[in-house]
Amino acid sequence: MNYIWQVIKELVGHIGLIYKLSLYEIKSKYKMHYLGIFWQFLNPAFQIGIFWFVFGLGIRGGEPVGEIPFFLWFIVAMVPWLFISSSIIQGTSSIHSQIGLVSKMKFPMSTLPAIKIMVNSFAFILMLLFVLLIATFRGFFPGYYLLQLPYYLVALYTLIYGLSLLLATLSTIVRDVQLLTQSVIRVMRFLLPIFWIVDKLPQFWVTALKLSPFYYLIQGFRDTLLGQGWFFDDLIYTFYFWAVSILILLLGSYMHLKFRSKLIDYL
Repeated sequence: MNYIWQVIKELVGHIGLIYKLSLYEIKSKYKMHYLGIFWQFLNPAFQIGIFWFVFGLGIRGGEPVGEIPFFLWFIVAMVPWLFISSSIIQGTSSIHSQIGLVSKMKFPMSTLPAIKIMVNSFAFILMLLFVLLIATFRGFFPGYYLLQLPYYLVALYTLIYGLSLLLATLSTIVRDVQLLTQSVIRVMRFLLPIFWIVDKLPQFWVTALKLSPFYYLIQGFRDTLLGQGWFFDDLIYTFYFWAVSILILLLGSYMHLKFRSKLIDYL
């Protein structure tokens, strides 16, 4: 656990720098674009629109999921997934793409995945608020269930930072990890119950899908924003999620602290 605490201390000690660099990255990324920062929201909006058209209108014919309109049922899961996928993919390349900057400035490499995550967080939080407004407008305000949203946000950031730190370290040593991560993320988008319902699957396959900690997060945000359940309704699965997430964070912290003084040698 000492490895985790050391990384956390580095993040907390440089939180101001992480925030400033994330703002700088957003501004510089869209500086030459006419729509500027609005692309932070337009890109995910386009993806949501396309998938809703294909799966919601094309395949399901607009059929609701129970009493919930498919579009609402879909976006409460798709918005967190877009944040997860973009943060992990960008976080995986964060160290080897910026290692030249780190070698010239005095701040720990462990902050680089956190910068990528914070860059994506601005659009993610605003889109969550937008989803909440849509749910309220359609008569599905979550009420007291909204109190567990901070819990799922903590769970979300814990998992994606630990995984990003681990993959960022490994991809600097073995570049194939970056391409492998992109491929796995693309497959996970369709394996997770974002577009489809697991009710008709045999219990064996549902259990297999639940082995992914992303399933816990997707279902958790759906339960929270649609007011369908509490995180403590299934304590065994909650314990499993945190055991996996802490293990990933521990492994990522250990690998990063062990190899970071040698990472520049792999370039």
